[in-house]
Amino acid sequence: MSNIEDAPGLAPKIFRFSDVDEFRSSIRGLNVEFTPFVRRIAAEQVILRLPGCDVNVTRAFPRVVDAQLVADCTAVGFAMDDLEVPIRFNGAQRDRAVIVIGSNGAAYNTIEEVQRQIASIVFHPEVKDRGWPETQSSFKIFETSMPALLRLRKVVREVVAAAAGPIEAAEVPLKGAAMKESLFGAVDDVFANLVAARWTRRPNDGRQFRVFQDIRALLSEDLSQPIYSEEIARKLGLSVRTLHDVVRRYRGMSLHRYLRLRRLWLVRQRLLAGADSVKAVALAFGFWHLSDFSRSYRDQFGEAPSQTLDRGRGR
Repeated sequence: MSNIEDAPGLAPKIFRFSDVDEFRSSIRGLNVEFTPFVRRIAAEQVILRLPGCDVNVTRAFPRVVDAQLVADCTAVGFAMDDLEVPIRFNGAQRDRAVIVIGSNGAAYNTIEEVQRQIASIVFHPEVKDRGWPETQSSFKIFETSMPALLRLRKVVREVVAAAAGPIEAAEVPLKGAAMKESLFGAVDDVFANLVAARWTRRPNDGRQFRVFQDIRALLSEDLSQPIYSEEIARKLGLSVRTLHDVVRRYRGMSLHRYLRLRRLWLVRQRLLAGADSVKAVALAFGFWHLSDFSRSYRDQFGEAPSQTLDRGRGR
């Protein structure tokens, strides 16, 4: 979503989804595109809108996410759980206490291999005067102390719980402002307790992320056309090895595996929109071997393409 509204509220909104086709991001200030790894999900989004910031707690599902912040915002993100399978963020996969930050149009990529609970706080306008790390075109990732991260998680939970309770109308502006200040203080503490870690240098290298964004833009131009590594590398001025290394780093899989997964997801979206025929859509996205396509589609989504099309036409 690209519009930032100014009307605050203290009653959190809760969105639940059991169908990946129905999942939509309700986070203001963040444009999100995702490719799911699974068909069935149990996702939940809790959105709390305060004066000057939004608090978002999401129980997500296995997926690839590409997102970009809109202008004049600052967003911080962190996991609300501690699982053995870490999230891959901008090519880095760590299981330590981490926090990410982006401002004013910054972009990021994540790979979430298992269901995770993730929180983000989007401040608007952009935060410029609190000594937080500066970002440019991409989000940055940092390691912080575990006590500081635990305190931030606790503040988020307490703010959301308090906002869900009864609040008199006259108290809304005061409580909203006080909650925002508590969030500011917890984020200040996280950034005041950053840990010097060499592993953050690579994912925070804006040049590498820009190469990935160039590859992603080129691959998104026409997914129905054959993809040849040599041609892509030539257009971008890269070696074929560098091309494959960058894609594997930011996608967690080979170039061709990701493109096949992406094509299947785009076919599904077209079928749900009520396409003319399964064959026409499959061919439009480069699937010439129709029996192989049908088998891959059923393996990925748990139903035949024709069943998806029937549901799309019935809407």
